[in-house]
Amino acid sequence: MVDQRWVPQSPRDELVLDVMRSLRAFSDAMDHMHGGIRGEMDMNASDLAALRMLIVREGRGELVSPHDIARHLAISTASTTKLLDRLTASGHLERRPHPHDGRSRVVVLSEGARVDFYRHFGERMRRMRDAMVSYTDDELRAIARFLGDMELVVGDSPARDRAGA
Repeated sequence: MVDQRWVPQSPRDELVLDVMRSLRAFSDAMDHMHGGIRGEMDMNASDLAALRMLIVREGRGELVSPHDIARHLAISTASTTKLLDRLTASGHLERRPHPHDGRSRVVVLSEGARVDFYRHFGERMRRMRDAMVSYTDDELRAIARFLGDMELVVGDSPARDRAGA
């Protein structure tokens, strides 16, 4: 087996490695945060991930189909149906007719789920905004661009789909 580890060769490489370590630590912190919220909301990881996806897509003004959720979570259509049934029964989701194609359905958050979601995430999001106060607008733009680039390379994402990847 060949060792796949990357070994920095320059000061720039060391900086890149530091950034990658920071990304890993941030990812671990986000996992920890989501684990806490799953406990607070009494949900499993897939249920919370579906709600998070719907919040993000809603913020972009995008419609979400059951197929979109299955692809995002990398689960089967049968598992997606069970997830949607569970979240609909708990009052978190609603299935509605697609506004432009009456044969298909879209999935939307219930108002109660939206309120519950923001109640659990709100304080955490406030602390994140507070941490950004010391950054200049140019720095924040660079961070947003960087994180968008990372989103494109780490997995299947809506941004990747739009980029034609």
